[in-house]
Amino acid sequence: MAELVLFSTLALFIGIVLDVILGDPKGWPHLVKGFAKVIEYIEKKLYPMTNKLLAGKLLVVFVLFICGGVPALIMAVSWHISPWFFLALESLLCWQLLAVRSLRDESLPVYEALIRQDIDEARTALSWIVGRDTAALDDAGIARAAVETVAENTADGVAAPLMYIVLGGAALGCVYKAVNTMDSMVGYRNRRYEQFGRFAARLDDVLNYIPSRICALLMILSSAICGLSFRNAWRIWRRDRRNHASPNAAQTESVLAGALGVQLAGDAWYFGKLHRKPTIGDATRPIEPRDIQRAHRVLLITSLLLFFLSFILRGALYAAL
Repeated sequence: MAELVLFSTLALFIGIVLDVILGDPKGWPHLVKGFAKVIEYIEKKLYPMTNKLLAGKLLVVFVLFICGGVPALIMAVSWHISPWFFLALESLLCWQLLAVRSLRDESLPVYEALIRQDIDEARTALSWIVGRDTAALDDAGIARAAVETVAENTADGVAAPLMYIVLGGAALGCVYKAVNTMDSMVGYRNRRYEQFGRFAARLDDVLNYIPSRICALLMILSSAICGLSFRNAWRIWRRDRRNHASPNAAQTESVLAGALGVQLAGDAWYFGKLHRKPTIGDATRPIEPRDIQRAHRVLLITSLLLFFLSFILRGALYAAL
């Protein structure tokens, strides 16, 4: 068991290095894209059912059986073949489950377009990373949406998959990522998915509950390291961490809003329909494009703290065994 923990921890380290160096190269096969294809295929088979709520629950069962069960079986077999073969596969999975570099790379074009004052390009770049309508957003709205995305996905794309990898290896990380991908595809409160996507969305809320709060606390510490207002980050987090329909999204958004001294969230358009939302933070100053860069620095420092904490926990487990 101790040997398995050692190799799994080494694989996590290699995966982190690969993520930081390579990110998600365009055109390369990716685990999440495979999960999305599986979800899309099963949705087509189940959605015609009359009972949409039951169909949505079956979707979760089948997706987790395939996207969680198959990786778990492969990793178990690879360990029996050779620990070094296991190390190679586990490293590749850890690399694709984490998203530090890709989160920065995908939001950076928004910042660069805003700096060039190319608002059309900024809207296009933003549309690739958010679910809201971007066609009518002004500079401030674009910057706000990008900062919110970095804040929320620091939890979804780094803290949560990392926590589940630490607890159960890449196979458990795949379970989390499959649920998170389902939520991003069917977890909408619209006519099509209100019933069908409800179970997937609720399960995603449950799996993100603890990681989002750990991430928020580490982001407060990160804001101090980055020279931002950690006291205001703490104050706004305590006040506004529940200002969202999701029980988790406002945890990290409130920290970043406080650290930057800006106001996030508020009303937004989705699929041509206006959604009324509470605001997060105080409009101490107008939000600006450079806040995206500041959010990137908080993302990086928070990720480093998460990695450090993860290796401490794995080291303690190895010593205990």
